[in-house]
Amino acid sequence: MPVRIDTAPYEAIIGRYHLGGLIGVPPAASGIIIFAHASGSGRFSPRNNQIAAAMRRSGMATLLIDLLTGQEETSRANMFDVHLLASRLASATQWVREQPEIAQLPIGYFGASTGVGAALIAAAKDQHIAAIVSRSGRPDLALNTLALVRAPTLLLVGSLDGPAIDVNHQAFTRLRCPKKIQVIAGAGHLFEEPGTLDQLVANAIGWFSTCFARHGQPMAAGRR
Repeated sequence: MPVRIDTAPYEAIIGRYHLGGLIGVPPAASGIIIFAHASGSGRFSPRNNQIAAAMRRSGMATLLIDLLTGQEETSRANMFDVHLLASRLASATQWVREQPEIAQLPIGYFGASTGVGAALIAAAKDQHIAAIVSRSGRPDLALNTLALVRAPTLLLVGSLDGPAIDVNHQAFTRLRCPKKIQVIAGAGHLFEEPGTLDQLVANAIGWFSTCFARHGQPMAAGRR
């Protein structure tokens, strides 16, 4: 089934693993963002769908996918197997590149929690990923590959999410790509506090917009 140019998301079957997906492609999209969900989450996550809707309003295409099949999700081990999740993310990325309507768009990854580890591992093996944004992420799950990531990476954490702050600062020092870490005041792990999700979305959209515009051009390594 060909990809539709349609801001409203619609369901699609993605890649050779037949993953369930929700894709939305606004006219003249500047890039496409593939979501790597946290363990136990999926394409119908209300929070990620809210974020994706804002991204589409800003002119970016989005793809929310379930990285595991229904049967695979019954195994807790699969939900935390970041290498398995990374392989599925890579498969979805390949699917995007095979669709004529969106094949030329820069690709970014938006990860949450364990999905961030998968996104970083996938990007370490794919030098053409344009950008990564992490929300309350677990980049420590990809420690052995962080130095290989070349995609500009933004780590977003809440000031009330103490464990995540420590983990993200540790990972930040290992990244060798253009990078930034942003601690959002008053936000917890899920960014449920008033106004905090809006701040996260604004930071993510700004990062993706800049990286998509510069894709293919050299970027200087960033600083904290």
